[in-house]
Amino acid sequence: MQQTVAEFLVATLYDIGVRQIFGVVGDALNPFTDAIRRHKGMEWIGVRHEEGAALAAAGQAKLTGKLAVCCGTTGPGANHLIAGLYEAHKDHAPVLAISGGVPAAQRGNDYLQENTPDLLFRDVAVYTQTLTNAEQAAHIFHQAIAHAYSMHGVAHLNIPPDVFSAKTDATMSSLATLRAAPEMAADPEDVAVAVHLISQSKKIAIFAGTGCRSAIAQVLQLAERLQAPVMHTFRAKDMVAHDHPFWMGGVGLIGGAPGVDALQNAELVLMLGSDYPYTEYLPRNGKVIQIDLRAEVLGRRTGVQLGIVGAVKPSVMQLLGQLPQRQDQDFLQSVSEARKKWEEMLDKKARLKDSNEHVNPQALTRGISLHAQSDAAIIIDTGVVTLWCGNWLQQSGQQRILASFNNAAVGTSLGQANGVQALNRDRQVIVAVGDGGFTMLLGEFMTSVEHHLPVKVIVFNNQQWGLVHLEMEEAGLPADKGSTFPNMDFAAFALACGASGFTVRKSSELENGLRQLFAASGPALLNVFIDPAELPSMPHIHIDQIWRFGLARVKEAFLSIRGG
Repeated sequence: MQQTVAEFLVATLYDIGVRQIFGVVGDALNPFTDAIRRHKGMEWIGVRHEEGAALAAAGQAKLTGKLAVCCGTTGPGANHLIAGLYEAHKDHAPVLAISGGVPAAQRGNDYLQENTPDLLFRDVAVYTQTLTNAEQAAHIFHQAIAHAYSMHGVAHLNIPPDVFSAKTDATMSSLATLRAAPEMAADPEDVAVAVHLISQSKKIAIFAGTGCRSAIAQVLQLAERLQAPVMHTFRAKDMVAHDHPFWMGGVGLIGGAPGVDALQNAELVLMLGSDYPYTEYLPRNGKVIQIDLRAEVLGRRTGVQLGIVGAVKPSVMQLLGQLPQRQDQDFLQSVSEARKKWEEMLDKKARLKDSNEHVNPQALTRGISLHAQSDAAIIIDTGVVTLWCGNWLQQSGQQRILASFNNAAVGTSLGQANGVQALNRDRQVIVAVGDGGFTMLLGEFMTSVEHHLPVKVIVFNNQQWGLVHLEMEEAGLPADKGSTFPNMDFAAFALACGASGFTVRKSSELENGLRQLFAASGPALLNVFIDPAELPSMPHIHIDQIWRFGLARVKEAFLSIRGG
């Protein structure tokens, strides 16, 4: 049976499990959006900015590991996708981006909005191709989706409207191949070497990345078998409850001193499913066994004694089959004691400070932990809000935490949250975002309202680019005027959009504000004025850095007296 290329693409996407497509309408996409409209099982979610569409797709793909789809029309419409697609690219999530092309008869004629999309998308996409005729559709669609899955990234298709409208009798004969790759076990010889190295080491630590997500039960079993403390990347934070006795917390600025010390003091570190980029926090002695499905990341960040290619779950199961139970708990207990003291410090800072002007952000973050449902999805923006949530958010172990992990882009949280919420409108989805990040893609809150996506947005309002401010002060510089700015009334904005909006300025208002936010039935926003003078608790901050913070604040005070 003949159908248009647009209908064929929609049917193919539906057959492999796609149920929503995010984008902004445009004339080049008309045949495609009309095919979506006529398909009973596919939902079109129109966003207010194409970057929001790409972020929504990235959020879905990062959460599920399954293909998500976004699109933009010719020229600027597709160009706007790029920034959001880097979110999927850097976090290795399968996304299909579709752009509308210039009509074939006009191509190469400097037509309105004409550009070279294959060249433009080449850096962000693992596959990019322009369809020039309907006969290409079946194998190009298959290749695009297969690349997105096998290479864990963005695939891009540029389709002119005349090609979208063209008829084809093609069928997709290899649908069963369009899925995530199965997990591969390690080479038994490598496992035998690992068992020998482990048997020769007394103090063993485990460093878990997101590659452990499907294997977390086995990783914890290995930790118990070896009496080894487990540290984690920020992206892996949500995999285990915060109070698990082996789960010692993160490392680096989004972590704590106990985890940093444990990695440095261990005789052997098992680095599992992680390509952690901050090498200064990784072991320096080279005594590392790294296990990862990606051969290219082995030894990339720190010296390793043994690199094993394989998925974490089957590889750890192979180790468990050969390793005896250990009884010596000295190293585990020493790390546990350090963790206890660190958490006592965090708890002390999380106590609500009495103020009529603002709320200490540690107390706000701990409040989110207390009000979040046990299976909530919490999407954290980039900036100083990442540090507050990384240290003070106490996860349940069943929740999911998403952020701009490797792209570290400001303003990505609301777009990702819309994608996550669209998957399940009954799930609690929480956004923790700074005021700067929220105003970047302000229109995406209208996407939430329009499509009845009941996201709960908490704005950490310090009226500045908080992390930039800290970085300038860490360098001993007075914070430039460009790092501070005035804001609108965010609660009033939410009300104007047709949602619920609340404001917290006094510490005494915090609990009621959180209760009102989470009791709201639809999209809602809580604007919380946080204390901009609060500093995150960063592990092993040096005395010269403390001095520079102090010097910078003296300079800031002096400049304020002089009027700038």
